[in-house]
Amino acid sequence: MSAKTSVWLAIFCALGCLIHDADLRNIQQKASQCGYQSCHPTKPNMLNVHLVAHTHDDVGWLKTVDQYYYGSETRIQKAGVQYIIDSVVEALLRDPEKRFIYVESAFFFKWWKEQTAKVQDAVMMLVEQGRLEFIGGAWSMNDEATTHYQSVIDQFSWGLRLLNDTFGECGRPRVGWQIDPFGHSREMASMFAQMGFDGMFFGRLDYQDKDERLMTKNAEMIWHGSANLGEEADLFSGALYNNYQAPDGFCFDILCSDAPIIDGKHSPDNNVKERIDTFLDFAKTQSQYYRTNNIIITMGGDFTYQAAQVYYKNLDKLIR
Repeated sequence: MSAKTSVWLAIFCALGCLIHDADLRNIQQKASQCGYQSCHPTKPNMLNVHLVAHTHDDVGWLKTVDQYYYGSETRIQKAGVQYIIDSVVEALLRDPEKRFIYVESAFFFKWWKEQTAKVQDAVMMLVEQGRLEFIGGAWSMNDEATTHYQSVIDQFSWGLRLLNDTFGECGRPRVGWQIDPFGHSREMASMFAQMGFDGMFFGRLDYQDKDERLMTKNAEMIWHGSANLGEEADLFSGALYNNYQAPDGFCFDILCSDAPIIDGKHSPDNNVKERIDTFLDFAKTQSQYYRTNNIIITMGGDFTYQAAQVYYKNLDKLIR
């Protein structure tokens, strides 16, 4: 790509592993820098590609909540949320440059209650440094079509209260993350705005609506959530380009069959040039449908990161 369309990769993800007490004390000496001040700096004259490492963990779908959490009934679906959070926390602690976002409070607090004080302190540090960030933060990612607003408010109140009681201000989600509900309501945008969220991203929308928004560069907008409340219910909202999946061919998870990045100099299977060229083409294409020089590329999917180091190792190679 030419200098004009050069890509600068900024990564919003995190890894975690258990570290020695001395290492933990050294890292904890850093001042709390959660929220926007923990973000990587962007570059004004480049295309900033934000790789968002995430997992989408249904609080009950093909399996029950406990079956999903503990990873049983693998013949139905290979999904174990306890392994996801274990693996991500371990990976985050191993590399301070990485980030991760997590959404479903139901699973997180089920995991949190099982942890030792030492592990909880380490996770607290990750949250305070903005490397493990809670997005959405409700008990689950609610549907928007058949749910009553009172139930939505209740389950947000419960999830957000637990986050606040556990992590304080650094546990407060600032962005809504409605990536899997099949359709979206104006009332949901209004509630996010009234709860103090700064924005919301969603994944699923009608294909004709999505095509129109991409062609007219209106996939990101200010959603006027209420005719009565005015600006109080206005919310920055964005439709994600690739639903919430990684680009085709770049799902590096153990659940996927995409090829890893093979960078051995003398390997006959070295695929670095092909992989990087394909990724840059994807980023350049996506950028043509958005107004600014900042685009999100989601790197994750349903119950991904059960072995986080596999995904992160390939993301490191991609960036490098």
